[in-house]
Formats: sequence, structure tokens, C-alpha cells
Amino acid sequence: MSINITIQTTIHSNIQTVWSAWTTPEDINQWNFASIEWCNPKSTNDLIVGGRFNYRMEAKDASMGFDFEGTYTNIIYNELIEYKLDDNRLVKVEFIIEGDQVIVKESFDCEDENTAEQQKMGWQCILDNFKKHVESK
Repeated sequence: MSINITIQTTIHSNIQTVWSAWTTPEDINQWNFASIEWCNPKSTNDLIVGGRFNYRMEAKDASMGFDFEGTYTNIIYNELIEYKLDDNRLVKVEFIIEGDQVIVKESFDCEDENTAEQQKMGWQCILDNFKKHVESK
């Protein structure tokens, strides 16, 4: 049985800035990594239902890397993005406007290689990088 994990952060910005930073390849390259030893040198994003995305994640020392990729299954502009990863795991990202801030809530199915806690920590670190990136704009 697959474990589903939910993480979230509150971003002090408007929904247009948050949405743009989440979906624009040039922005994604600036925040989509879990630690300073990693980077995201290249991203492609076809933000339509049935469209595909590919985020290249690599260790800065070039010792390892992988493609994080999947297909969009549901998009509600400024509210929701759902997608299926190429390994068939499902991910749901909600954008909840609360006053002058946006809560980004991300739920994802665990993979089998790493513990649920490791995955939760890694995805939360990426989400924290996203928050820093948006709030520095």
C-alpha cells in the first residue's frame, strides 16, 4: 500500500507571483533542489492537461543526477496542479489564498527507495527553497 505525504508552507506574496514561480522553467531552476549540494540546471514545462514536464536535478559535483518528470492530469489556474510521475505516483499541489499570503500544500505518494521520513524532509526542503525564492522577488 502506498503512503501519501502532505507538506506545506505559507508564502508572503500574491498568487500571481507564486503561480509564476512554480510554473516557469527559469524560476524552477532557481529553487528546485533539496540542498546546496544540488542544483536544477534545466527544466521544461508544458502546463496543460496531458502536457509533460521534466526537471533535471543534479549534484553540483556531477556525481549523480536524475530527471523528475511526469504528465499533468488536472490544472485549475492559480488553484491546483495535479500530475502523475513517470513511476505512476500521484502528486497534488494546492494554492490556497489566505489574505495577503498563499499556502502551498503538496501531497505526494511515496516511492520505495527511501523512507517516508526522508522523502518528507527532502520535499519539504524543496518547498522551503521555493518559499525563499518567491519571497526574495
